Amino acid sequence: MVQEHKNGTDAVIHIELKIYTMKTNLIWSAVIAVVASVGTFYGLSQWTTADQGPEVRIQKVDQVAAQQALYQVNPDGDLVPVDFEKTAAQVMPATVYIQSKIRQERPQMQNMDPFRRFFERDGSPFFRQQPQQPREPQYGMGSGSGVIINEEGYIVTNHHVIDNAEEIEVTLSDNRKYKARLVGSDETTDLALLEIEADQLTALPLVNSDQVNVGQWVMAVGNPFNLTATVTAGIVSATARNININRNKFAIESFIQTDAAINRGNSGGALVNLQGGLIGINTALMSPTGTYSGYGFAIPSNIVSKVIEDLLEFGTVQRGYLGVQIRNVDGALARELDLDRPEGVYIDSVMQGSAAEEAGLLAEDVVTAIDDAEILTTPELQERVARYRPGDEIQLEILREGQVLTLPVTLKGAYDAESLAAVASPELSKLGIDIRDLTEEEKGQLNINGGAVIENIRGGIIRNNTQMMEGFVVMSINQETIRTAEDFQEKLTSTQGGILVEGRYLDRPGQYYYGFGLDS
Repeated sequence: MVQEHKNGTDAVIHIELKIYTMKTNLIWSAVIAVVASVGTFYGLSQWTTADQGPEVRIQKVDQVAAQQALYQVNPDGDLVPVDFEKTAAQVMPATVYIQSKIRQERPQMQNMDPFRRFFERDGSPFFRQQPQQPREPQYGMGSGSGVIINEEGYIVTNHHVIDNAEEIEVTLSDNRKYKARLVGSDETTDLALLEIEADQLTALPLVNSDQVNVGQWVMAVGNPFNLTATVTAGIVSATARNININRNKFAIESFIQTDAAINRGNSGGALVNLQGGLIGINTALMSPTGTYSGYGFAIPSNIVSKVIEDLLEFGTVQRGYLGVQIRNVDGALARELDLDRPEGVYIDSVMQGSAAEEAGLLAEDVVTAIDDAEILTTPELQERVARYRPGDEIQLEILREGQVLTLPVTLKGAYDAESLAAVASPELSKLGIDIRDLTEEEKGQLNINGGAVIENIRGGIIRNNTQMMEGFVVMSINQETIRTAEDFQEKLTSTQGGILVEGRYLDRPGQYYYGFGLDS
C-alpha cells in the first residue's frame, strides 16, 4: 500500500522502490519454481497535481509479449519453453466430433412379412410364432470424439462411442460433415475404426507408446460436453494402469493415466505428446462425480495400431492367448517365493490344451519378460501378448524355483488353435457380426456336428432387424445345413433377398428362427 506524503517527490520514490522490490521477487520466484504467470510493468508516465489530488496516467499497449512459464528438458539436455500452441495447432485439425444415432428400444417381435414369399410353405412353425407387428423403435443421440489416422479418411474412436449406432456422422474441425462407415470394432480393447470419403484431411502419426514416460507433458484433445475442439494439458501420471472398467471377459486394460482434464465427450479423442504424435486414445475418467476430478485414461497407441491393422485386414481383431490365470507379485508373495523384488506376473493355473500348457509353463512360474521386454505387472503382460496373433511365437522369460528359463510359446486363439477365430467379409460387416467355428467341447455340449457361432453383434442388419443375441449357433440358412463359419460366409455370398436362419443358443434350450433381408 502506498503511504500518502506531503512531498510529491518522496511519494514517487516510495512507489519506485515498491516496483523494484516486486521485480526482484519475481526473479527469485522464477529461479525457485515454475511461474504460472508474470505481470509486466510499463512504468508511470508522470504524476500531475490537480484539485482532486495526484493522478496516475497509465500507458496502454495493443499487445503484450507472452512470457513462457513452463520449461522442459529437450533430448540435448537443454531447458526449452513448453510450447502448447504449436502442438494444439497441429493436433486440432485431426480431431473430429462424432455423433451417432442409437436405437434405444428394439421391437418385441420381428416382422417377417416382407420376406414371407421367400419362405412360405405349409406347416412352417416359424410363421405361426409371429403374433404381432413390431413397435416403432426409439432413437437417441450419442456423441464423442475421434482421431484421423490416415489422410484417406480412416478415423479411430472408442467402441462405446459407436456401439449400437445405426448412423454415424463425423464433423471435421472446419465444420465439414460426413456420414461414416464402420470398418470394425473391438469391445475387448474398446476401439473402433471408421471411414469417411473426404479430401484435404490432416492425420496424426502413431508413436511408440512403450517410450511414454511418467512425468512427461501430454495434451488431450476432444469434444467434452459437446464443446468442440477443446484442448487440455497435463502430465503422464502412470502407465500400464488397470481400472477394471471393461467388463468383457477378454478385456485388455493397460491404460496411460494422465491428469490432463478428460470429461464425457472426450472419449475417442487424442492424447498426444508435445511433438504432436498420437500416444493414446482417450477412453475413461475416474471420478466420484462423473466429471473430471483427477485422472483420465487412454489406450496406448501400440494397442491401437495392432487393432487397426487387424480390422483393416480381417474385419475383426485377431488376438493370441496364453491360456493362464495370473496375478501380480506383491510383497508377501515375493517373500513366499524368495524373490529379490516384488515384480513380475505369477501364474496361478494353466488351462488344459492352452498355448501355455503346450509350451511347458507351470503353475507357480513367474513371468519376468516377453521378447526381452521387462514385465512387471499383469496389465503389461496382457498388453504385450495382445499385440500378437494366433500362431505367432513369443519368448517368455520365467523364474522357476530360483532358475531363469526362456520358453518359446506359440499363441492360440481364444477358441480355435488352428484358425484366426473369425471370418471377415463385406457381407458379415453389413450384418454387423463376427462368427467362428464351434469348438469340440461346444459340439458335445449341444450334441451337434457343427455350426457357426455369432461371437459379436455390432450395429448392422442383425441388430436392427432381429432379436438375435450373441452366442447364437447357426445350424442352417434357408434350410441348408451350416457346419462351419466358412459355410456361413459362402451361403451369404451366394444368396440374394431373404435369409432365414435356424439354430440354438449355447446357454439356453430350444430351437430359434430369425429372418432378415440382405438389403435391409
